[in-house]
Amino acid sequence: MFQKLAFGVAAVALLSACGQGGDKPADEIQADAPPITDGAPLTVDANRDALGRAGDFGAALQAQLIEAEPGTTILLPEGVFNLVDGLSLDVDGVTIQGAGADKTILDFSYQTGAGEGLLVTSDDVTMAGFTIRETKGDGIKSKGADRIIYRDLTVEWLGEPDELNGAYGVYPVESTDVLVERVTVRGASDAGIYVGQSDNIIVRESLVEYNVAGIEIENSTNADVYNSTVTRNTGGLLVFDLPDLPKVGGHSTRLFNNNIYDNNTRNFAPPGNIVAGVPSGSGILIMANDRVEIFGNTLADNRTTHILLSAYQEAFSDDRYNPLPRNILVTGNSYDKGGYEPQGDLALLAAFMGGKLPDIVWDGVDRWSDTEAADVNMVVDEPAMVGFVSLGLGISPIDPTKLSPTEDRPGGTALERLPQIVLSHDQ
Repeated sequence: MFQKLAFGVAAVALLSACGQGGDKPADEIQADAPPITDGAPLTVDANRDALGRAGDFGAALQAQLIEAEPGTTILLPEGVFNLVDGLSLDVDGVTIQGAGADKTILDFSYQTGAGEGLLVTSDDVTMAGFTIRETKGDGIKSKGADRIIYRDLTVEWLGEPDELNGAYGVYPVESTDVLVERVTVRGASDAGIYVGQSDNIIVRESLVEYNVAGIEIENSTNADVYNSTVTRNTGGLLVFDLPDLPKVGGHSTRLFNNNIYDNNTRNFAPPGNIVAGVPSGSGILIMANDRVEIFGNTLADNRTTHILLSAYQEAFSDDRYNPLPRNILVTGNSYDKGGYEPQGDLALLAAFMGGKLPDIVWDGVDRWSDTEAADVNMVVDEPAMVGFVSLGLGISPIDPTKLSPTEDRPGGTALERLPQIVLSHDQ
């Protein structure tokens, strides 16, 4: 594990499409959006080819996405619709509204390419009330899309965990003001909900299960992740910072009031993915990030450890990058039954400590290469009954022979608490 933390289930569902567009128009006026003068209803052709594919539906929907004007609401009808091509939207101010995640299902089992199901590259977009299933690539990706909303959606890959599943379920990147709420993701071979290189983020009231990583905040700033259920993933909540990306220096993330349990699914990430090294049974993992608060969470039955704090372990040349976790606060969480069967490299380390790991594990790295030791300001403010260990590894790249575990808690000082994230478009 303390080498590089180099850290979606394709049972093809032959679902015949059912459902057509109703009499509702495809364009509706949003109260806070500029009015539009005309618009055509979304027409769904129920004709199918020999394989039951609904190519006409996909073409009609893509045409609506291309022709939409700011303020347009595109209504998706009830039914299961098999699409062969990915969808894209680059018009600002559009809402894509389904009849409900259990009623409007866009099935990509027959997708011909390897891309995402839906790609959004415009601002002020809301996606709500539908399911995307079995994409060859990512489920829904948005890039450079400010004030975006993912709401009441499901992205899933069915069947057993499979490295051939799409990498990410919900994937906003390089954006400002990101809201993900009441979203369910199952079966992603990387992260269920991933927010990367973004600022001002809320992920809340969501369910992630059977992914490699449940929710990942990477190289991002100012994020709140709360009131979510994170279960049956390989690793639950991840907050990482990596070198050599356009944005580095992730900081100011709060993880609170989440239910994080039974994250013991085997790691099925393709070899070489950064999450391929996440040990099964990890509740929360913080790597090389600054100002992270972990509080009010309920953690149970994560077999490796509930909370793991680690430095980045690979060589890097990015002079902007700090590989150490620092200014981390862990307080007021609930812990039950963890660390009883550590996996991966942590299993080897645990062997030196009786075969088990405590609730909170820090690698103890406070310097890298030939630099001086840094004040990483770790604060573990939990009752004495909550287990803690620093592995005492000291310097990165690590030398496992230098393992020097101690249960003494680090003497850090809690900084002023981070403020609540407020989004301009969060009504």
